[in-house]
Amino acid sequence: MGGRWIERWEPEDETFWREKGERIARRNLVFSVLSEHIGFSIWSLWSVMVLFMGPQYGIDPAGKFFLIATATFVGALIRVPYTFAVARFGGRNWTIVSALLLLLPTGVAYAVMEPGTSYGTFLLVAALTGVGGGNFASSMTNINAFFPLRKKGWALGLNAGGGNIGVPVVQLVGLLVIGTAGALHPRIVLGVYIPLIVVAALCAALFMDNLAPVKNDTGAAKEAVRAGHTWIMAFLYIGTFGSFIGYSFAFGLVLQTQFGRTPLQAASLTFIGPLLGSLIRPVGGSLADRHGGARITLWTFAAMAASTGVVVYASVVESLTVFLVGFIGLFVLSGLGNGSTYKMIPAIFLAQGHRRGLSGEAAEAYGRRLSGAAMGLIGAVGALGGLGINLAFRQSFQTSGTGTAAFVAFLLFYAACMVVTWAVYLRRPAVVPDTAEGVEGGDGAREKARQPGYAEV
Repeated sequence: MGGRWIERWEPEDETFWREKGERIARRNLVFSVLSEHIGFSIWSLWSVMVLFMGPQYGIDPAGKFFLIATATFVGALIRVPYTFAVARFGGRNWTIVSALLLLLPTGVAYAVMEPGTSYGTFLLVAALTGVGGGNFASSMTNINAFFPLRKKGWALGLNAGGGNIGVPVVQLVGLLVIGTAGALHPRIVLGVYIPLIVVAALCAALFMDNLAPVKNDTGAAKEAVRAGHTWIMAFLYIGTFGSFIGYSFAFGLVLQTQFGRTPLQAASLTFIGPLLGSLIRPVGGSLADRHGGARITLWTFAAMAASTGVVVYASVVESLTVFLVGFIGLFVLSGLGNGSTYKMIPAIFLAQGHRRGLSGEAAEAYGRRLSGAAMGLIGAVGALGGLGINLAFRQSFQTSGTGTAAFVAFLLFYAACMVVTWAVYLRRPAVVPDTAEGVEGGDGAREKARQPGYAEV
């Protein structure tokens, strides 16, 4: 798939960026967001389809949670190969392919979405929708290569936030269909997305570019796997993105199962949290650019723990109003944390480059290599948090009929994330120049932090 290859790309060169790079990067960002947006909608399709599955489908709440969990699991696993596909085929070329692949789960779902279809068939179709989850990894890897470090927090936050909005949008489409045609017509939702997928692929072909300097680096991948910070950030990303995607998929079903909402009532509330969480993700990246990703992440986890406490209380006293306040707060905070944690990744690996004695372009190249390799793995592990959330809900509802036990477990996890963030990235911060703070302790670090040109992870 030839064409539209850019041979020279130097975003850290301010002259190149000002005269040529920024315009190209922004154009690719726009159409990357479009494709990723559709991908998220297809990945989260079963958060909507389960609302159409009334008693005539013969599937209990535990079975519906498992359908959602299956889509989450496959979407998480497929992120790893999608990360490497960008360098192998080119960002533009892979965006075309990954968009067209969305036709498979959408078309198959259109064919089988009716009462009488076996549960095993629904499981297979739910697994196919996981290809939409892979779009995030390839899109983030691609956009990471286009932007300079000083713009990555904003660009990655906008790219991910625009993609994340695909979750509430498909839920809004589901609401519109249930509110007008009724809960017996899920195929209308699928029919809306088939032409949109084609449009996304066509726009990628016409307006996006491939970056020739971006190559798969097996050495970087192996180094990223061995790096302790890759796994630490993956753990923190479970707490932010894992929460966002897990809650997005489960919210409507929780409302139906625990609070007895009808499909229309559940659909009218389901989209609010994912929408707010998606819109605020770029804000998280921007705040991290200005104040340091670790600091924003720490306070985000503290607030998430507090919101979870509100949800536990509401679940015990069976107050839908208080439950909605706490749950929507979790969406907003997880979106904020998504932006701040992803900003930390390139800064951490740039800091590691300086710690190895590199400087200037050499340190920046090292940071790009390692952060690009790590992002796919971090994104995949983080998405598995969504699987954990849906399995926790499934078990909680099976054993007690409510989600209270699951929420208590989530609260404890957010507390652990707070401890890790503080202990690793804030307790004894060391700093390096060029707008990235290091992640290891060291003599003179606090004194250096007072000097101009130094900032936090």
